[in-house]
Amino acid sequence: MRITSKVTLALAALLPALTNVVASDVLDLAQDTFKGEVYDQDLALVEFFAPWCGHCKNLAPHYEEAATELVKKGIKLAKVDCTEHAELCQEYGVSGYPTLKVFRNGTPTDYTGPRKADGIISYMIKQSLPAVSDVTSESHAEFIKSDKVVLVAYGDASHPIPSAYSQYANTARDSYLFGQFTESSLPSIPESPSLPAIVLYKSFDEGYSIFPAGEITNLDSSALADFVKTNSVPLLDEISPENFGTYAEQGLPIAYLFVDPAEVDTREKLVEEIKPIAREHKGKVNFVYIDAVKFIDHGKSLNLPGDNWPAFVIQDLAAQTKYPLAPSEKVSGKSVKAFLDKFVAGEIQPSIKSAPIPETQDQPVYKLVADDWENLFGATEKDVFAEFFAPWCGHCQRLAPIWDTLAEKYASNSNIVIAQMDATENDIPPPLPSRCKVSPPSNSLVEFVEQHRKSSGGEAAAGGDADEEIFDDEDAPEHDEL
Repeated sequence: MRITSKVTLALAALLPALTNVVASDVLDLAQDTFKGEVYDQDLALVEFFAPWCGHCKNLAPHYEEAATELVKKGIKLAKVDCTEHAELCQEYGVSGYPTLKVFRNGTPTDYTGPRKADGIISYMIKQSLPAVSDVTSESHAEFIKSDKVVLVAYGDASHPIPSAYSQYANTARDSYLFGQFTESSLPSIPESPSLPAIVLYKSFDEGYSIFPAGEITNLDSSALADFVKTNSVPLLDEISPENFGTYAEQGLPIAYLFVDPAEVDTREKLVEEIKPIAREHKGKVNFVYIDAVKFIDHGKSLNLPGDNWPAFVIQDLAAQTKYPLAPSEKVSGKSVKAFLDKFVAGEIQPSIKSAPIPETQDQPVYKLVADDWENLFGATEKDVFAEFFAPWCGHCQRLAPIWDTLAEKYASNSNIVIAQMDATENDIPPPLPSRCKVSPPSNSLVEFVEQHRKSSGGEAAAGGDADEEIFDDEDAPEHDEL
């Protein structure tokens, strides 16, 4: 009786794991099964992973969920354990985990989509369709709701769809769904525009945007791209690691409202106050709100104090500049509007964070800070070789003694400065000097200095090894941010 109970308990413990194995729609592939499962498929997605990898563990439930949805559409999702099948992973150039690759009849390309279930599903559905799908009366209602952003061009024999539409679709198919409707009997179209017409359907805000009729006859693909850029993100939405890439690709400044997630009423009130401002600056600035507690480090990187919420800041990714609203100003619709108007007019200077200027520079390595930038780089007769580091970075920690040795080699030459800046304590004032060169990490540091220096003076002193290869360690600590 006791034995039976133990067996029953053991089976009960194993049952969830057995159920998961049976229920999984992700194929486990090995060297002898890979080609048979993947090479004859029009489309498949393969994850190369390691069981110990934290990112792989985070991806796993999303990958499973996506597989269950995509198998219904005939799209296979598979995985390869690189600790068990190292040769197979090496064959496909896997150098980190997880690595995802899209296979078309055995030919791989890198997967560049999101890593959440809905993002994976959306990306792979786009991959399965032609750049522009033919939409019919029967499929129209379903097609325009099949993704967060869907574009449909409408035309007929007398009003053909401009060729620029297909040209743009070929370049943006990974990001959006494109369709064309050419039947004589049109479906219900918002605002009933004249043909040809292009409508962007979206699952947020007002639900659709119509391309200006006056610009469609001589449609330019760049104008269409600008239209999509302006209308393909919500007017004011929450930003997170999952959708940050979408905003970054837009190329527009991002206006952040940092709010404490516990202060729901405050957030909702401010969002409603700021929405009209976001609408006024649509196409010039993207507006978002963000969890100030969870992403406090991101706030600090944007030069917010990190202890006073709500807060407001604009980040211009293209120019690598940031513009925080002064902590002394209360965040409100009125203060945000005044700040935005000045920002768009170019009347606000970027905030540049700097550590204090050292009182002395008595070490071989010059300690550079933002407030001392012009003093160092303004001396055009000098050659400056600068390292920008983070104290938590494992590679930086291993480079430190080598960088010291390099500085000692040139200590007697006043025209060559070996410097370093703590990039967590200082911003790099834009723009970088036009004469700057970037050193590939694997190059000899001394050789790089000698190759690119413009100043006169003796060569590096002998002694010490400043050329040690230090970038081959895969175990360096990670540091994630938004």
